Amino acid sequence: MSDGAVLHVKGRVLAGPDDVRDELWVVGGRVSYDRPAGARDIRTVEGWALPGLVDAHCHVGLGAEGPVDAATAEKQALTDREAGTLLIRDAGSPSDTRWVDDREDLPKIIRAGRHIARTRRYIRNFAWEIEPDDLVAYVAQEARRGDGWVKLVGDWIDRDLGDLAPCWPREAVEAAIAEAHRLGARVTAHCFAENSLRDLVEAGIDCIEHATGLTEDLIPLFAEWGVAIVPTLVNIATFPQLAAGGESRYPRWSAHMRRLHERRYDTVRGAYDAGIPVYVGTDAGGSLAHGLVAAEVAELVAAGIPAVDAVSATSWGARAWLGRPGLEEGAPADLVVYEGDPRADVRVLAAPRRVVLNGIVVE
Repeated sequence: MSDGAVLHVKGRVLAGPDDVRDELWVVGGRVSYDRPAGARDIRTVEGWALPGLVDAHCHVGLGAEGPVDAATAEKQALTDREAGTLLIRDAGSPSDTRWVDDREDLPKIIRAGRHIARTRRYIRNFAWEIEPDDLVAYVAQEARRGDGWVKLVGDWIDRDLGDLAPCWPREAVEAAIAEAHRLGARVTAHCFAENSLRDLVEAGIDCIEHATGLTEDLIPLFAEWGVAIVPTLVNIATFPQLAAGGESRYPRWSAHMRRLHERRYDTVRGAYDAGIPVYVGTDAGGSLAHGLVAAEVAELVAAGIPAVDAVSATSWGARAWLGRPGLEEGAPADLVVYEGDPRADVRVLAAPRRVVLNGIVVE
């Protein structure tokens, strides 16, 4: 669109789960619900419009071997954009992706800095690998580098034990989370197993990634403390393959991973039923492909979450949780237009008709 051009989005605009409007206008890259006076250069897009989708667990700049170059990171971000993801919470990356902020054609990123893991207890080249005495200092460092989030690795396989085990003593995470909060950052943690969760929640953590170890006795604790989860079910689908690969060396770990996979839907539905906030995240990056946001929404529905709430977990609700606007008057015009109503059938999310970023039709 040329300078001064106006975009007219008409059909059904889903400004909220129950706030459906007939049209909106994009003027100067911003949302307006008032027709601009004297507008002449108007482009019209028709369909069902949603705020730009959110992937709340995504890794731009991360590949299977660690950091990637800028060209690869750009391809990752463009793949997410094509899928309708216009806001990413980058849940840990060893790459400096600040250059993305200068690109009007790439999704907006909320960074959590680099993962913080225990020495030799995570994927090589992904994280800072440290010991508990250094945790507070590294959390403070990443809180200052990030955009209001810090990412811990809460558990990982302990090779001596042959199974998943917590990475940090309780007193270390209590001090680290307190320091992050003092600096105005929220804290999230990678957790597969059950036995790392209570300490993290009672230490004041804000979110748990994956949360496959969330059991019936822990669900009330999460609900009481208001801790959100990002289940990344498209990633949890890989557990049987991972278990098969580790069976000969770590049979106990392999059996544990299979159990976590088998109960994944019950875990997510139990959390939702208890009122625990659930958000969409794909865990793209590393070994998992980008652009899977629609598949993750479909997985939440498969777990038993109603379609409108699964859609909210990647749109209105997720944006509110991250402190970013949706389709409010004057907000940046980041939206996706679909053929049908995603509240009725989330499968339409897999085929965006148009993607609008900063008021420009990019797809």
